[in-house]
Amino acid sequence: MHARKKDAYMAPPSIQPIYEVRARRVDNELQVEIWQVPSSSSPHVTVPVRVAGLAGRNLEVNQIRIFKRLRDAGIRLDVMPVDGMRVPIAEAAALRIALMFRVLAPMRSRAAMVQVAEGIEEMPREEAAYWLGMAVHRKNPRRVLTALRVLLTTTAR
Repeated sequence: MHARKKDAYMAPPSIQPIYEVRARRVDNELQVEIWQVPSSSSPHVTVPVRVAGLAGRNLEVNQIRIFKRLRDAGIRLDVMPVDGMRVPIAEAAALRIALMFRVLAPMRSRAAMVQVAEGIEEMPREEAAYWLGMAVHRKNPRRVLTALRVLLTTTAR
């Protein structure tokens, strides 16, 4: 037992930001959100920050795709009790899911939603991180998200 404490104490700090999935039901409607929590790798984050979320019709339209992504990350929303759930998620999965949530949230066309979701799934990790960074840290993120939607919904991808 003493060795375990020493190993935990001597372990190097994580160099990746820490994200978590938060899910809850409000008025019998599922809401899923990605949050970045404070860690040694992101000293500018002192309190948990909501990165993205999706609820309502747009979550229902893309529910199978999103649940599959979460299941691949080790999170099972379909079998877990959801109310007030908080589960850590790996950075790579959090980036892609958060980008998907940000882009899909204001959309109305189901066909366009499918094209955008497929385009985000096909993106390399670095490209997804770039677009999410642009959407989170820009003064006008709506323009960035609109540009991404236009790029992903063109017929010749």
